[in-house]
Amino acid sequence: MSSRPRAPWPLVALFTAGYVAPYLLPTVVGRLSAGLGLAPAQAGLAGSVLLLASACAGFTLASRVERIGPRRAARAGLLAMVAGYGTAAATSLVPLVIAGAVVGGFGSGTATAVAAAGIAGQRDPHRASTLGLLSVSATAGALYLTLPHLGPGHGLPFAAIATVAAAVWPTTRGLAGSGVGPTAGTPTLSGSPLPHRRAGAVLAGAILLWSLAQNALWGVSGRIGVTQAGLGEVTVGAVFAVALGAGLVGVTAAGVLGSRLGRAVPIGAGTVTIAVCVWASSGADGLASFATGEILWNAVYPIVLSYLIGLAASLDPRGRWAVLVGSASSLGVACGPFTGSLLSEAAGYPGMGLVLGALLLTVAVPMTAVALHTSGRPLVPGSVHRRGGAPAAVLAGRTPAPTGPLPQMGAPEQPIAEIPLKTRRTPRTAFRLARPGNRG
Repeated sequence: MSSRPRAPWPLVALFTAGYVAPYLLPTVVGRLSAGLGLAPAQAGLAGSVLLLASACAGFTLASRVERIGPRRAARAGLLAMVAGYGTAAATSLVPLVIAGAVVGGFGSGTATAVAAAGIAGQRDPHRASTLGLLSVSATAGALYLTLPHLGPGHGLPFAAIATVAAAVWPTTRGLAGSGVGPTAGTPTLSGSPLPHRRAGAVLAGAILLWSLAQNALWGVSGRIGVTQAGLGEVTVGAVFAVALGAGLVGVTAAGVLGSRLGRAVPIGAGTVTIAVCVWASSGADGLASFATGEILWNAVYPIVLSYLIGLAASLDPRGRWAVLVGSASSLGVACGPFTGSLLSEAAGYPGMGLVLGALLLTVAVPMTAVALHTSGRPLVPGSVHRRGGAPAAVLAGRTPAPTGPLPQMGAPEQPIAEIPLKTRRTPRTAFRLARPGNRG
């Protein structure tokens, strides 16, 4: 029996601390504009710099967490969050606010990297990541309901993020203390050639633009609700809280749906639905249209994201495309707030929504094509399961394994080895018990 805890609560807490800043981005950007007198584009740029610092920390530490030691890295990240966001909350000098946001963003990325590395090593990483999403969504929802009642000013969101980091600090005692070598079986970026290069490159480029469009709207959603829809900050915060709750429903739905529809349908149809929601939210002129767009969008977004993550992982069992596609997504997230601010200033919020919606409809085509090309076909007799092992038909016990000469893979003059393969018919009951679960 494994000595690993049944629920990885230290990792869930660290996941929450790392992701709470991106989740609070709309109120951070909105209060930077209202509280410090920054232009919308300047406030959006500050949000992008924060997220870019977080992404850079992830790139830097992705393969170094075990060497540094999870506890040491986590505490360094949390300390940077407390110091950086605390400084940004305590001063009104714009250069110090930006510097504090950068330091805090790097800390957020460090906490996220440690949490992601630990969750990947869990026996059930899907359960751990789902707990993390539930925790951060609940925390952000509670803050959206609370912060408007605590007063105006740019410092409150930063202070809230720093408080979450400080509250998570005691849980780091449950993490491994000293650095160790790479874990056996951990994917690396060296060795065999990268498979599916064209499909992976297309997916990475598409998801960069997909993430940019999502965060471009998310970064200015607070301003849309207040300035265009005419809602108060309390009402906007309540809408965001309900939207984050809808995201929890989306996460649960994605887990229940599993691979029943494949990946192409959820990715393609889901992205089209998101494009409609983006258009509806950006053109909202009242509570009904604003709430409908934001809530439906936040319910569908995690469903599509879960299938994109699964698609990236399916391109390479060693996880290299998952790392590269995730990095591309982080870059898109970091560029989103500034892009949204620039578009809204140039074309207004409805014009911004049309541009972002068109961009999402455009990238839905290559993402769906990659899903159809790489994972849209069912396994056929003789095809090898992507996790390795015997042909799917042999595992199912429906047909005996082939015998005789293997296909020639080398030059014509090379001899071809004949390897007889024998197997017993696998009982159906055993197969049902051993059948892998959701791959997405």
